[in-house]
Amino acid sequence: MEGRAATAVEAVFREERGRLLAALVRRFGDLDLAEEVTAEAIEAALVHWPVDGVPPKPGAWLMTTARRKAVDRLRRDQTYAARLAILQVEAERAAPAPPADSRSAGDLPDERLLLFFTCGHPALPAEDRIALSLRCLAGLTTPEVARAFLVPVATMAKRIVRGKKKIREARIPFRVPDAAELPERLAGVLQVIYSIFTEGYAASSGPDLQRLDLAEEAIRLARILRGLLPAQREVAGLLALMLLIHARRDARTGPDGRMVLLADQDRGRWDQAMIEEGLTLVHEALAGGPAGPYGVQAAIAALHDEAADLATTDWPQIVALYDVLLTLTPSPIVALNRAATIAMRDGPQAGLALLDELADDPRLRGYHPLHAARADLLADLGRATEAAAAYRRALELAGTEPERAHLRRRLAVVESRPEL
Repeated sequence: MEGRAATAVEAVFREERGRLLAALVRRFGDLDLAEEVTAEAIEAALVHWPVDGVPPKPGAWLMTTARRKAVDRLRRDQTYAARLAILQVEAERAAPAPPADSRSAGDLPDERLLLFFTCGHPALPAEDRIALSLRCLAGLTTPEVARAFLVPVATMAKRIVRGKKKIREARIPFRVPDAAELPERLAGVLQVIYSIFTEGYAASSGPDLQRLDLAEEAIRLARILRGLLPAQREVAGLLALMLLIHARRDARTGPDGRMVLLADQDRGRWDQAMIEEGLTLVHEALAGGPAGPYGVQAAIAALHDEAADLATTDWPQIVALYDVLLTLTPSPIVALNRAATIAMRDGPQAGLALLDELADDPRLRGYHPLHAARADLLADLGRATEAAAAYRRALELAGTEPERAHLRRRLAVVESRPEL
């Protein structure tokens, strides 16, 4: 029974913790209190379930236990209780609670949207939004969040405390934005999830090219958000984009951990089930009106995944999609990706001309993919000396060892070539 109870607690923790935390935040209006009593309820389950058995509705059991512990704590601390009561009144004025009969008795309400929009609130610094989302929505411990971004635990703990303090002092409401606010606020939430995925897909530093745990956590959060907002096409677009990219994960590194470029990947190792799911979501993201940025990026990823190889990829269509994306989200990164795609369509000289125009952008000077892309095109054009200089600059800036090893190999090749 003990093993079964531990397994059940773990399953509830993974699937229900966010819902439990969100419901407690809605009830008591305090994130710290909600986190503490959630942890205490899970500890109580580890004590009681091995003896009494796993209850039929473990989530509801945890909710009842956590509420009791919260009430006991507030009875012991009347000053704290009075402050929370004031905050709760303000929260109710901002967003009245749903009617008591709007859900069946004993069911644990799914109020995770509150946490998505609170953790992703634009008043919080970007790094605090990501830290809170991983801590509160993904359920990672503070040390796990610190490891995820390769920073000291104390640094991450400060970010999480700072985020909670900002929520409390700025009186950021625990509520879902109304229809008028939703599009603008949703973009911030999607950006937080995509930032987590991006760090998983291409780690900024460390010994590994990918952080699969982070990428998969971002996909899990996107699935939750899609379940909560099924009519939002950009949510479908983000999930599609991440699935279509993550489908290539096994082919992106060789057996020895070496980085494998898209041109050289064994496409038979791509996850076809994930690709099929992503393609279905792309159609949803693009249907019913103008596409959003994530829908367009997902369409680009779909064209890559549907192609048999690099030569048969529909580069003209990808360039056209990047043109659309550049109007939706003008950024140097999008311009860089568009230039690389034009090089595939029109040849290295055309791509290099665009990259050279971007080279003076201060936002890209420390961005190693720009220098690596220039180096590749210079090498293709036979300009070995310039290519070597660009590879050296990229090598100075690259964050992970697989990327540095790849650049060292490319540098060695061009250094051995005569100048054309």
